[in-house]
Amino acid sequence: MSIKDATKKLRSSPSFISLFSGCGGLDLGFIKAGFVPKAAYDIWPLAVENYERNLGQHIQILDLSHAKIPYTGQCDIVVAGSPCQGFSTVGKRILDDPRNNLLHSAVKIAIDANPKVMIFENVPGILQGGHKKHWDLACKTIEIAGYNFSGMIIDSREIGVPQTRKRVILVAWKKNIELKPQIITMQPPTLQEVIMGSSSLPNHEPKRLTPDSADYKISYRIRAGQKLCNVRGAQTSVHTWEIPEVFGETSDEEKEVLTTIMKLRRRNRTRTFGDADPVSIECIQTELGRRVLRNINSLAKKNYIKPVDSKIDLRHTFNGKYRRASPDGASFTVDSRFGDPRCFLHPTEQRGFSVREAARIQGFPDEYIFHGSIEDQFRLVANAVPPLMGLAIGEMIKSALASESDHE
Repeated sequence: MSIKDATKKLRSSPSFISLFSGCGGLDLGFIKAGFVPKAAYDIWPLAVENYERNLGQHIQILDLSHAKIPYTGQCDIVVAGSPCQGFSTVGKRILDDPRNNLLHSAVKIAIDANPKVMIFENVPGILQGGHKKHWDLACKTIEIAGYNFSGMIIDSREIGVPQTRKRVILVAWKKNIELKPQIITMQPPTLQEVIMGSSSLPNHEPKRLTPDSADYKISYRIRAGQKLCNVRGAQTSVHTWEIPEVFGETSDEEKEVLTTIMKLRRRNRTRTFGDADPVSIECIQTELGRRVLRNINSLAKKNYIKPVDSKIDLRHTFNGKYRRASPDGASFTVDSRFGDPRCFLHPTEQRGFSVREAARIQGFPDEYIFHGSIEDQFRLVANAVPPLMGLAIGEMIKSALASESDHE
């Protein structure tokens, strides 16, 4: 049965409206759990187009910052996945980012709709530092409106999604409903199991690397569970000086100097910000017990190190590119760069992921076809809530509503 057929079959089932729907990952999970969508809204036209093509015509383009929607009918559930960029720990976390206020727009719309249950999804960063004021205000507003509420942190791996992706869920329900904020956990498949057999499917157009390219030569050196990283010394890090065919030959003495700089720059801290500092030649010589000026000059010519004031620091001080997850484990969190091999590598091949592989990792069914540029398709997939997360939350609510019916 197709997604649209499943939607049509649910006409007498509990209903929901969706805010900040994106391409419909959360909604798809609720549909699979047995809920019928009445209305959905998002401001991004391409997301609305993809939603409409795959899930139905009940979605429309709307700026939700005004905290009003045209739908005035009844619904049992309101689900909302307001933008997380302002809260995310991988972003700038600007405290007054205007997008942070969209959570409160969602809360107002939901309360005005008077549903039995409300669901608000976001990233764990909303609970940290000054950003928590938005969470606290949302909870207070919901409480004043007469709802019970509870927060949950769901790890995607707990609900069968093979990626390291955590989300905070604020659950609110009317006081006459007995709802236990607890999901049923399940073991996820491995990354390799999930992406296997994608090559003949739509949306499978990976960026392939040619054997003579630097990207290919670097990726060939990266094993499962490793990344290109000059600032950590663990076995999970492959250093640029270990890939001479791309970055240039180094002697054993020069490698020793580079490794020493890598260690000292994090150990001998002089600043109160960042996680490393340039080091002096004197410190390097003391650590190694020998003179290093000749090595320093040579490494500078080879572009392995650079002068910083009167000190020395490594070039390429990123904390991990060309990340390759283990095929027998979980994927990294799917993001919009998943097609770029310089950021993420396929677990066994010298390339990035395809949109279809990223979609499978997120839990989208193969019948969901993505439209738009490849870059936008990756953005659609990455911004989505994993459908299995929506399914797990939907099953939790369905159980509570069934219990309510038994007591009537």
